[in-house]
Amino acid sequence: MNTAPDILFLSHGGGPLPLLGDPDHQEMVDSLTGIANAISKPSAILVISAHWEAPVPTITSGATPGLIYDYGGFPPAAYQIQYPCPGEPELAQQVSQALENAGIPAQLDANRGFDHGVFVPLKIMYPEADIPCVQLSLVNNLSADTHLAIGRALKSLQRENLLVIGSGFSFHNMREFFSPITQESQAKNQAFEEWLVNTCASPDIDEAERSRRLANWDRAPYARFCHPREEHLLPLHVCYGLAGRPSDEQLSATILNKASGMFYWSRDSAR
Repeated sequence: MNTAPDILFLSHGGGPLPLLGDPDHQEMVDSLTGIANAISKPSAILVISAHWEAPVPTITSGATPGLIYDYGGFPPAAYQIQYPCPGEPELAQQVSQALENAGIPAQLDANRGFDHGVFVPLKIMYPEADIPCVQLSLVNNLSADTHLAIGRALKSLQRENLLVIGSGFSFHNMREFFSPITQESQAKNQAFEEWLVNTCASPDIDEAERSRRLANWDRAPYARFCHPREEHLLPLHVCYGLAGRPSDEQLSATILNKASGMFYWSRDSAR
């Protein structure tokens, strides 16, 4: 029995816009739809979203989570989106135990619903909303090392056909999303994306060096231009900590006029 999970870091776009037909998100929608069609349907999904930070890793444990419309200024349709997937308290408990076993204190939250970092990509990938889902928070110290360690702790999960999603954004400078496009800004965006692809995917980098690079991601070219605050990158650290190897596939999509990356580790390639 192969209990290694499929692992996906995705760039989830701007709020609810991917679900509202926004043309600047079409490449993202196409990419996520393609991924969902290419991999086997998961038995459950664990999502680490950039939009939940807590003092310790916290896991949704309710059986019927609601949705949190954690955005503002959008048309009424944005607040009528539904994604009635079930939770899975048993998986939540397993995630909590895996973290505790690794010396990482964790908490369960039976009342919290799913934020848009969860329901937006899942509604694109699995619109039937029939796969149980659990959400794991970031830790609000926003430490790269902490999130790499969380990923490593999740290696002990024993769940067949699990999909783990890191839902963030490989570029997340809100001011730049709404500023005029310049050659300089495009070059900075591209330089960081190239560094990220090389770091996450190159087979010529050993895992100690890959971990070191991700731990010190803010030394990458134009890192703080692309991520003035790191919460949208850290789901990638959890994904890599769990995978512990170069990604099998890399996708690029232009989202809100910025080059944005996604990384996939197949359970079939896990050693």
